[in-house]
Amino acid sequence: MSEVADYVEVHRHPEPKGFVRRWIFSTDHKVIGLQYIALALVSVFVGMFLSLLMRIRLGSPSKSIGWIESMFPAGAPDGVMTPEFYLSLMTMHGTLMVFMVLTTAPQGGFGNYFLPIQIGADDMAFPRLNMLAFWLTFASFVVLMMAFAVEGGAPISGWTAYPPLSALDEAAIAGSGQDLWIVAIALFAVASLLSALNFIVTTLEMRARGMTLMRMPLTVWAWFATAVLGLLAFAVLLAAGILLLMDRNLDTSFFIPGGLIVNDRLVDHKGGSPILWQHLFWFFGHPEVYIAILPGMGLISHILATFSRKPVFGYRAMVMAIWAIVVLGFIVWGHHMFVSGMSPYSGFVFSVLTMAIGVPSAIKTFNWIGTIWGGKIRFHSPMLYAIGFVSLFVAGGITGLTLAQPALDLYFHDTYFVVAHFHLIMGVAAIFAMFAGLTFWFPKMTGRMMNETMSKIHFWGTFVGVYAIFGPMHSLGMIGHPRRYAETTGVDFLAAGGADPLHGMITAAVGLTLIFQLLFLLNVIGSALFGKKAADDNPWEATTLEWTTASPPAYDNFEGRIPVVQHGPYELGGEGDRDFVMQSNEPGS
Repeated sequence: MSEVADYVEVHRHPEPKGFVRRWIFSTDHKVIGLQYIALALVSVFVGMFLSLLMRIRLGSPSKSIGWIESMFPAGAPDGVMTPEFYLSLMTMHGTLMVFMVLTTAPQGGFGNYFLPIQIGADDMAFPRLNMLAFWLTFASFVVLMMAFAVEGGAPISGWTAYPPLSALDEAAIAGSGQDLWIVAIALFAVASLLSALNFIVTTLEMRARGMTLMRMPLTVWAWFATAVLGLLAFAVLLAAGILLLMDRNLDTSFFIPGGLIVNDRLVDHKGGSPILWQHLFWFFGHPEVYIAILPGMGLISHILATFSRKPVFGYRAMVMAIWAIVVLGFIVWGHHMFVSGMSPYSGFVFSVLTMAIGVPSAIKTFNWIGTIWGGKIRFHSPMLYAIGFVSLFVAGGITGLTLAQPALDLYFHDTYFVVAHFHLIMGVAAIFAMFAGLTFWFPKMTGRMMNETMSKIHFWGTFVGVYAIFGPMHSLGMIGHPRRYAETTGVDFLAAGGADPLHGMITAAVGLTLIFQLLFLLNVIGSALFGKKAADDNPWEATTLEWTTASPPAYDNFEGRIPVVQHGPYELGGEGDRDFVMQSNEPGS
């Protein structure tokens, strides 16, 4: 704590004894953060495996593969995956990646671990609630995976679960897989609501002396804003899930319309509206995009400043842009529904609002460029991942402007163009932020450095790989290739447009990119066990409060001495050997 000029002594809570209380049912925000990160790591590798199976089906639709049949005898008889099994893979892949990875790791993982330390708190406001939120999330993951094991298998309705496909067994596959999916999402929503309350109260009530709102790091602003998004959005998803579960099991008709004929039989329901589900789901779903990406935006701002040795360009504008995204994020959901038959006037309003939300995103992008412009850039691996994030965010965002136009979206909506767009901006960009965060904070969490060479090899392999995967998908979309189809062989216009070789290229790129992810996992595990010890507690010469603590931090973070904050979060760029001022340094230093 040599970097702390002044501090406030507080009561120290004793560290719990025993493995179970310390590492399993822990109330320590740092352990809970690690638990979220571990759950996300398991989920992401399961999700990537499912995507590999999907690509195998698309790249070699009629090829018999014995090991797939041995793993999934019902889904791949004679080694060839059925179209229904392909749809179940797509559903579970999307659900795992959106909820268990993109929502869990940036907010639950890094947010839980570092938000209290960055604001000078010794824990989250409600430690037991924090523990409960994690175990509800874990229960959600277990229930979701159980869907593979029940009769009928996993649901085939996609991660958006549109009714009537999700509401009626006779419209899909009879079985309890869809029910388990809904229960899993409901559990996840409850966990997210509890976590959001905890983040909001912690940020507002537990800041150290001197930590004014405008001295908070942008990471804290992003986690705080994401908690507000989650509190409002997940409540709607929870209600919608309960109504859908009632439609499936209690013969209600919230989402099932009258006059619906399935398999030549009139369904005995009336009065419901499948469009109502779309409104409820996307009122959650578009804020979910920012729940996934906002923590990454805050982290990238943080890392770009640290490794450019410059203050964040336009700090206050960055804060305002975060809150503009929060507000606008709740009023643009209709652009997901341009093909639902909405009024052209409504479509025009949603189109304008969607273009408007690009403004705060553009502010952040130009400010990121302004941050690194003229800086003394240190190209360590966290910086490379941060630059990769900016590239992917811009590439995905540009196609979002295309899809914001109803006339163009009517053509592109059900094609691979949309798959490429949301994977780049919501999926891969957010995952690059996770890579950046893990490599940046790894020495603080473990006291050891990740292998820099392996990290850089992983960066370049993954960066090239994801563009090789999702770049050609834009071409598939432009020739009209529909998404969600397990096979399109024999479709003349797709063959003439070159769809088959593009699918082969994408499948090969997926396989190679997955190999680089195994390298990253090896780097994480190997570095945690045998990595080079960090030279000191602040190896990156960063400025925020977590770098004043031990590596890893003590149980109560600051060992009973909460630092008094004297400076802003990004005072970098001074002359001489020491070009930074930490938040807890003497005033005027």
